[in-house]
Amino acid sequence: MATALLDAGCVSARRDEPFRLPSGWASPVYIDCRRIISFPKLRRQVVDQGLAHLRAVGALEGVEAIVGGEASGIALAAWMADALDLPLHYVRKKAAGQSQIEGVMHAGDRVLLVDDMMAGGQSKQRFCQALGAAGAQVRDLFIVFDYGTFPTQALLAPLGIRVHALASWRDVLEVARERGDFAPAILSELEVFLSDPAAWSQAHGGRAHYAAAG
Repeated sequence: MATALLDAGCVSARRDEPFRLPSGWASPVYIDCRRIISFPKLRRQVVDQGLAHLRAVGALEGVEAIVGGEASGIALAAWMADALDLPLHYVRKKAAGQSQIEGVMHAGDRVLLVDDMMAGGQSKQRFCQALGAAGAQVRDLFIVFDYGTFPTQALLAPLGIRVHALASWRDVLEVARERGDFAPAILSELEVFLSDPAAWSQAHGGRAHYAAAG
């Protein structure tokens, strides 16, 4: 999957100015999984590999609906719901009118939350909280890409959420090093970042932990 994401141009890296993520963290690399929608073969690969993994770990047992996270997770959730012949819902980042959830959801339904990627994890926490408040049971989150760097467990573990991802920055680093996708200096910077993401973020003007941003 890391190879496919690199080939699709989803990965960007730079040394001069760090990427400022919406969650407040700074990073030398950025992933744009929204590009997946333009590549039919990659779309099918994501769905096939994702469902195979979820079945293997039992994450689809008892699931009654698929929920996409606004906005990038909706298309992926729709493909997976179609493949599974299950109802589709989506959860907004903020409530619109009286509801944050779109679709016909029943209290007690077990749902699979789907999104494209995760960096800081705050939006996933809010999605899970909104679904729980609506009476849904959320035990598993599927994402194509997990930064695998920031302390997302501090947000999701208390909610009992298991995270399933097809690739992370360590996978990208391994493939990029083998293929020479980036200059050695970029690869070295990524290695430094991965060794201590919070310290790298703080040193480059980003947050160092969740409490720092309130």
